[in-house]
Amino acid sequence: MKKIILTLFVTLMLIGNSHAAGSSSSSSSNYDKAVKLIESAKKYEEKEKADKAKKNYEKAQKFLIKSNDKIPNNADTLNYLGFTTRKLGDYENGEKYYLQGLAINPNHSGINEYLGELYVATNRINLAKERLDVLKACNCEEYNELKEVIEGKKKSKY
Repeated sequence: MKKIILTLFVTLMLIGNSHAAGSSSSSSSNYDKAVKLIESAKKYEEKEKADKAKKNYEKAQKFLIKSNDKIPNNADTLNYLGFTTRKLGDYENGEKYYLQGLAINPNHSGINEYLGELYVATNRINLAKERLDVLKACNCEEYNELKEVIEGKKKSKY
């Protein structure tokens, strides 16, 4: 009887440990890697090192695509997919990712800000103002950032 209980205990421990190891799945890991690359790319942009920034955005985008394949329809992942795609000059597909993210979470502050910036960059100020209206109640920096971009007081730094 002790042997059965011990075997059961060991089996449960092994299952628990393998499950815990799986919880830091590659999709989470891929997302985290992408976020670090995006932060690095933003710093390169501030230092006017566009080539290095572009390489990091490209790498980040690949990690985000993998993350989105594993766990589709995550608004945060779609936000950064839209962001990296836009930063790489593909506004059309960047907008698609943002809109897909908004379908999941219409009040996502990051998506609303970045989509608004995309609209400013593509001369669709009325649509940018709609994004600003969504952010009005959030009392967040995304509102102020987008407002300054729309008013032309500031170029979108990202």
